Amino acid sequence: MGKTAVPNGPSAPGSQTTATPNDSAKPKSASKVKHFVLDTNVLLHNPNSLYMFDDNIVVIPFTVLGELDKFKKNNDDTGRSSREVIRQLDRLRAKGTLAKGVQWNGHGGMVKVEFADLSSCKERPDWFMEDTPDNRIIGVAWSLMQGGQQTVMITKDINVRLKSDALGIITEDFEAGKVDIDQLYGGYKTVDVPSEIIDQLYEEKQLDIESITEHLKVEYEDGSFGENEVFANEFVQLHDQFDESHTGLARRLADTDHLIPVQGPRKPVYGIIARNVQQTMAMDLLLDDEIKLVTLLGMAGSGKTLLALAAGMAKVFGEQRYDKLLVARPIMPMGRDIGFLPGDKDEKLGAWMQPIFDNLSYLMSTRGADAQHADSKPVEQRVNQMMETGQLVLEPLTYIRGRSIPHQFLIVDEAQNLTPHEVKTIVSRVGEGTKIVLTGDVAQIDNPYLDASSNGLAYMIERLKGQAIAGHITLARSERSALASIAAELL
Repeated sequence: MGKTAVPNGPSAPGSQTTATPNDSAKPKSASKVKHFVLDTNVLLHNPNSLYMFDDNIVVIPFTVLGELDKFKKNNDDTGRSSREVIRQLDRLRAKGTLAKGVQWNGHGGMVKVEFADLSSCKERPDWFMEDTPDNRIIGVAWSLMQGGQQTVMITKDINVRLKSDALGIITEDFEAGKVDIDQLYGGYKTVDVPSEIIDQLYEEKQLDIESITEHLKVEYEDGSFGENEVFANEFVQLHDQFDESHTGLARRLADTDHLIPVQGPRKPVYGIIARNVQQTMAMDLLLDDEIKLVTLLGMAGSGKTLLALAAGMAKVFGEQRYDKLLVARPIMPMGRDIGFLPGDKDEKLGAWMQPIFDNLSYLMSTRGADAQHADSKPVEQRVNQMMETGQLVLEPLTYIRGRSIPHQFLIVDEAQNLTPHEVKTIVSRVGEGTKIVLTGDVAQIDNPYLDASSNGLAYMIERLKGQAIAGHITLARSERSALASIAAELL
């Protein structure tokens, strides 16, 4: 993608832009001003996208207003985003006429509503003659381009991008919040070091980062060298340069220049023992009360949800460190609404939360739990009892927004189906004394307008790396079963 559609502004810190630092201080010439035509899905993805295109003109097709009107009654994130966009447009309307364009930043940045009459679009292909919402939206971009304006169609709908491109319209995805998935932060790195450094780590129970600095250097394609930074709460696997069996595992202690040794829990956590080094890292983050946000990324069967639940149950039911364990999931396949399933709320919720029930049943069974947590009552009865007392709460994310969540261990499962804006909203609900864990697999996204680079989980991982109260681990392999591992790798 070209850089022209990469938004900029206070709502998109760190994003690229073609503007120079002084561009906002002087108006652009008419020939340099671009018209960015926003599809409905862009506004629903991020209501602040109205103001994220510098000193250019953001064009809202009239048809988009009609689609926003349909969404505004929804009691989900699309409804809330729709209402927020409508409110922002109404505030702009108070400053001027949207049909003529209203400046919002005092330097030339403008929001404008346009109406396209498809009958006026000349030399258009036969398929473009059909009067549909998508075609009317594309028609706005077409009319602007035909009038000689520099026009860019911004949409998260792949089919709309294909149609627009077929008409010769410059077309791009909404780039704000996107990350380079190939360079996504993994939460750990492997370093080859002399054997005495590994020995020093365990003898002194800490290791100065400077002692491994020279081993962190990386060589680039042009032959130059750069330093591979170790972020706060990032893990370092130390490998002996001459003895493959001699290894060490450490984590950089937040706000310090020291690595501390990581050995994992000495006894099972609600019957769960880490099966590989990445699970050991994950459990170390999950059980550390100083780390308030943990993100776990991994393929199906890698143990991310099971580990999070085991740690949560140990902290809530065992240590009583938190008041309750709250588990939430976005309801994507059912249109983010539980009304399409039969039964009352609990029955509908039970069907959607079944994967969580399965993990809870395993952890509370005689196979999953150790003798300390053994109980003669049936697993289902024990789960229901915890829910009745309020210690365990299972809810769709629809009911989380707008609440304050203090002193709880909060797990958000399937977080890859959330937008960056939705993740921000959820994390901002976290109150004092709460720990939040987001789990997901960017290879299994059900949201039609998200991909591996634009989903909220990947965005959160990249934006919060290096923060003293945040930690992340990418779980590298499936541990569900030999068959599940082969299927995840080969199918």
